[in-house]
Amino acid sequence: MSDIFALIIVLLTAATGLVWLADVIARRVRRKKGLTGPLPGAWQWVAETGRGFFPFVLAVLVVRSFIVEPFHIPSGSMMPSVLIGDFAVTEKFAYGLRLPITDTQIIPTGSVHRGDVVVFRYPPNPSVDYIKRIIGLPGDKITYTCDNKLYINGKLVPRKYVGIYPGEGVLEQQAGAREWVESLPRDHGSGVIRHKILLMPGVPTKCGSWTVPPHEYFAMGDNRDNSEDSRYWGFVPEKNLVGKAVMVFFNFQGWTHWPLWHRIGTLLK
Repeated sequence: MSDIFALIIVLLTAATGLVWLADVIARRVRRKKGLTGPLPGAWQWVAETGRGFFPFVLAVLVVRSFIVEPFHIPSGSMMPSVLIGDFAVTEKFAYGLRLPITDTQIIPTGSVHRGDVVVFRYPPNPSVDYIKRIIGLPGDKITYTCDNKLYINGKLVPRKYVGIYPGEGVLEQQAGAREWVESLPRDHGSGVIRHKILLMPGVPTKCGSWTVPPHEYFAMGDNRDNSEDSRYWGFVPEKNLVGKAVMVFFNFQGWTHWPLWHRIGTLLK
């Protein structure tokens, strides 16, 4: 869906830009011939429409392609950090400026850090966008045990028990899960990044060990027992990165429920 929207915006920008350019050329030719007054026929309406829409669609293209893009959260795989119905602001420039449609990087602007909440093209189906947390960087060895313990490069990632998660959002999703605060080590071992995770007692989990290849990343959902992530389908290639999710700007719970107003402005960390 996002690829289709991007294509539409690119085509609209190109079409209105060409109309604007053709109008400029036509007016110059008429002035050289000494002609005045409105342009003939339907071209007057076409030219005015193109001139009016071109700045708007160009601004949308620039902002959406290079600055920020909204992302709607369709699943609960990142609860409790991100809820179903949240709309997240995604920084498109966080990991490099990329051309629309092709996603070709033209300017490197930053690198991925452990703990980042990222939006990326789902590797088995790049037309679909996913949101997960980066757990493993290139070269890391990730081990996730069947009793829900996470190891990075042989070291246990500590976590602190918070309590029973009351559930939040549509139908109080994930009520009864155990809520923990996990302390991920920073990239170079200086300090930790604390974030909340959910574990559901008695639910089988995907366990194993993985070594992250160069230019790829290991991503997991914070809702560990309800997340289809790198444990299931593999690594996230660098070229699939869309941007860094940084903040919730709106929440929509469906037409029969009020939005969760307190979610607006929530920083994602």
